[in-house]
Amino acid sequence: MSNQSPELTTPLSAMTSAWARMTGSFFRSAAAANTAALSAFDPDGDDEEGHREPPSIPSVAYEEADWEVERSVERSEDVAVGDTVRFSKVLDDEDVHDFARVSGDTNRLHLDDEFAETTRFDGRIAHGTLVSGLISAALARLPGLTIYLSQDLEFTGPVTIGDRISATAEVIEDLGDDQFRLSTVIADEDGDRTVIEGEAVVLIDDSPDEEHPPATQR
Repeated sequence: MSNQSPELTTPLSAMTSAWARMTGSFFRSAAAANTAALSAFDPDGDDEEGHREPPSIPSVAYEEADWEVERSVERSEDVAVGDTVRFSKVLDDEDVHDFARVSGDTNRLHLDDEFAETTRFDGRIAHGTLVSGLISAALARLPGLTIYLSQDLEFTGPVTIGDRISATAEVIEDLGDDQFRLSTVIADEDGDRTVIEGEAVVLIDDSPDEEHPPATQR
């Protein structure tokens, strides 16, 4: 005899589930509405660390409430020149300290307020490599399973800790054999300026568990 209790299905939970599946992969306005609705209808939906499983991006393990995602294509076989993906989050003090510990880059410019105030930046800034990591986060949210092959970067400005940063990648060339070249730009939204520019080359495989929704009109 099973000790597992069947899920309690109500009209409200059924409606919430269907609506979340329908809207989960749309652009920022839909994503924000989806997050708000899930929080209201399913307050216990997060795991112990506050992560929430994204219903429409099988290759991504989880999302967090303040992350924003937009993409223009939903199926890996439809990726083409002109398609874009965008990922945005706030780079906070915890991110900076975690990155310093994991990477070993404990440069005082990133960690010591008094020291950083004496530098040309007049205060602490986020690690450049931490900031550039948002490009990888954006690419991971392309449909399918994205494999990074190369990345060229130019750092054009510092990022103040606590600012919201967005990474946008746009397909600019189909290289064949499921490989694509993309422009990659990171902007400091709070400062309204570009902080990193470059290009990436990726290989996009079908995700082993990717669901293929009906094609939408481009």
